[in-house]
Amino acid sequence: MSYKQIKWLILIIPTLTIGLWEYIRHEYLLAYISMELGNMLAPVIVFSVTILFLTKLFSILEQIQEELQRSKALQAAMQERENLARELHDGIAQSLFLLSVKVNRMEARNAVHEEKFQSVRQTVHEVNEYVRQAIANLRYPPELEMMPWMESLHRMIQEFDKETDIEVRFDWTLPEDLLSRKEKVGLFGSVREALLNVRKHANARHVRIQAKETPNGWLCTITDDGQGYEGDPFHKENRFGLKIMKERAAELGWLLQLSRVEGHTRVEIRREV
Repeated sequence: MSYKQIKWLILIIPTLTIGLWEYIRHEYLLAYISMELGNMLAPVIVFSVTILFLTKLFSILEQIQEELQRSKALQAAMQERENLARELHDGIAQSLFLLSVKVNRMEARNAVHEEKFQSVRQTVHEVNEYVRQAIANLRYPPELEMMPWMESLHRMIQEFDKETDIEVRFDWTLPEDLLSRKEKVGLFGSVREALLNVRKHANARHVRIQAKETPNGWLCTITDDGQGYEGDPFHKENRFGLKIMKERAAELGWLLQLSRVEGHTRVEIRREV
């Protein structure tokens, strides 16, 4: 039922009620109910109908208003985050890129100090990656504060599917009540980070996200058919997202594993009680 329909019903129901009562009274009840008694019953009937129907309509109207306020708050928050991401991109990120270019030119001219320039270039690269990671995070809405948990996950996956050519299979049976609020935030961020890594590094065509309850807790896996990795990706200098995931898992007492199984890369997040 739309907002406009509810307003019209609130206006019309009392009028229809009194009109219907007067019609029934004059057509069928004049022989049984006096004019004075009929006049006294009219406001009672209107009040009873109001309590019965209009209070429910008012409740629905309040829910619509709350949803509208949440939607406006989400839009305002997203606009602020988008503005901040744009400022980061147009300011810090571009300045870091320009600084990196200048460092490369200076290194080319001063081969003697190659090690020093290598250190400076690495630092610039790390800061640049952190800034770009922050920009990517800002472009996602703060769903966990503004909308239900599962709706947040579905929205994130829909955006990932829309922005890439990667097919996502979502198989989530993990009951929401097994997670604390802090764990929901952490797991949401970990899944998002895993998808960002797939998008940036894996060159994959398919991703499968699974989560289920286990006898001792729960298990969440993100599996892709991409090109995989060499060595220990947690210690690679440009894999800041994985390092953040590892730190988050350790803070929450989770087990985080990254493996390569039958041509697929598998990120496994597990909590055991």
